[in-house]
Amino acid sequence: MTERKPLYESPGEKGKRGFEDLECYQLALEVMAKIHAFSKTLPADEKFDLYAQIRRSAKGVTGNIGEAYGRYHYLDSLHYYSIARGELMETLARLIDARVLQYIAQPEFEALYKLIRQTEQALNGFMTYVRRQRAGAQEYGDKKIREDQAEYYASLEDEGDEDVHR
Repeated sequence: MTERKPLYESPGEKGKRGFEDLECYQLALEVMAKIHAFSKTLPADEKFDLYAQIRRSAKGVTGNIGEAYGRYHYLDSLHYYSIARGELMETLARLIDARVLQYIAQPEFEALYKLIRQTEQALNGFMTYVRRQRAGAQEYGDKKIREDQAEYYASLEDEGDEDVHR
């Protein structure tokens, strides 16, 4: 396999930049760019349906990888990496829809399909790494961090009162 040139290179120091150094992020960025290019070829009547859905799910992959990377506790991170994987699978499902509706030729479909599966494999591998590292577990244990539930009290105003917009 040949080395890919990343679509985006951060101006930060190589290896110390953050999520943009991750292979799964770089691949997801490539998926997003290629899905956007493909979406521009969809018929006009798909603008508010398939066009919007496939673009949104492709962007959701990169966004959730970035959000996951910014989380401290590994279980919190895994939650967002899992959402990223779900968005990736939604992108694939929409791509399959496009193939069935004959909006994309088989060779282009197969190339995108392979890229999506490669991205999935890289994301799964990184999730396994995160799970093994267990960052934050020493301080907080192996349970997700969450705030205590707040109690709220509400009272109903007189139903006949016209001015209820307080």
